[in-house]
Amino acid sequence: MMKIGILKNEVEEDHFPWIKACEKYKNIIDYGVVDLTASDWMEKLEQGNYDFLLAKPSGMTAGYKQVYDERIFIIDNVLKIHLFPSALEIYIYENKRFLNTWLMANDLPHPRTTVFFHKNEAVGFVNQITWPLVAKVNIGASGSGVKILHDKGEAFKYIEQSFSSKGAPRRWGPNLSTGNLLKRGFHYLLHPQDIRKKMAKYTVVKADKQKGFVLFQEYIPHDFEWRIVVIGDSYFAHKKMKMKEKASGSLLKAYDNPPTRLFDFAKGIMEKFSFTSQAIDVFEKSDGDLLINEMQCIFGQSDPYQMLVDGKPGRYCYKNEKWWFEPGDFNTNECYDLRLRTAIELYNKGRA
Repeated sequence: MMKIGILKNEVEEDHFPWIKACEKYKNIIDYGVVDLTASDWMEKLEQGNYDFLLAKPSGMTAGYKQVYDERIFIIDNVLKIHLFPSALEIYIYENKRFLNTWLMANDLPHPRTTVFFHKNEAVGFVNQITWPLVAKVNIGASGSGVKILHDKGEAFKYIEQSFSSKGAPRRWGPNLSTGNLLKRGFHYLLHPQDIRKKMAKYTVVKADKQKGFVLFQEYIPHDFEWRIVVIGDSYFAHKKMKMKEKASGSLLKAYDNPPTRLFDFAKGIMEKFSFTSQAIDVFEKSDGDLLINEMQCIFGQSDPYQMLVDGKPGRYCYKNEKWWFEPGDFNTNECYDLRLRTAIELYNKGRA
């Protein structure tokens, strides 16, 4: 029987979808959970004698993200235990500063982005640009750290705050722009333990201040971003629609039939870097060029599917040098079921 380890992060329930997926395969696998933030993590790994590991990287605070990544480095380079997703996918997850450097080094198309660790350099930069400008914090999903700056006054204020004890502005509470406030209110009224968990998480995020640098990105005019999801041989895409000035975190989607050139673009990246699980958010310019905005190996899912083609859920696969649409339900359990099937297949191929 195959032995699989789930690498828990600091958030108590973050790894539960992995457990739910593993429970469906208990006839062929035995699994255990290792808290990668605990002091005895290496001892627990050795005791487990796992064939491969399922990661749920930290994406809430910079400190825990660093701890998780450091230990992933040891697992990958010293202990040499197979990981899903891969170590590189984990490193670029929720680390916009590193992602930008990685995209530049590999000559992958993306909006012009600059990171400043010196206040005077940041001030000089905003004195000579066109507006608007996108400011981002290094860690923060669902648009929580994305701010659109419209003029020098807003930019100088942002820089001043980022290089002070206040730190860069970041949403630390609920995302009110997603709507459903009444429904969410009733849920928390009926489940008070959930609001306590949320408040505890918000307190931690609020205390995690980014200070001493700023990350500025070129603003790309857009009405939507394409989200291209790739897990193993399965490809999906949908539109993330813009609310006000940005698409990140809006949860507004459109399920137009995606052009297969999106999958050609993603396939080249996945194969070049041996990636296994990615959501690649891209801007489509007026000339048709695609620019990478974000890349995440773990990502949220608010609908039961990632793609509709002619109104039918399904996936695209590349066979016989052609893209084929296969209808079906491939995104159960927030895609973790598909991830686990893919991880098992990849491991078995490696053993063959």
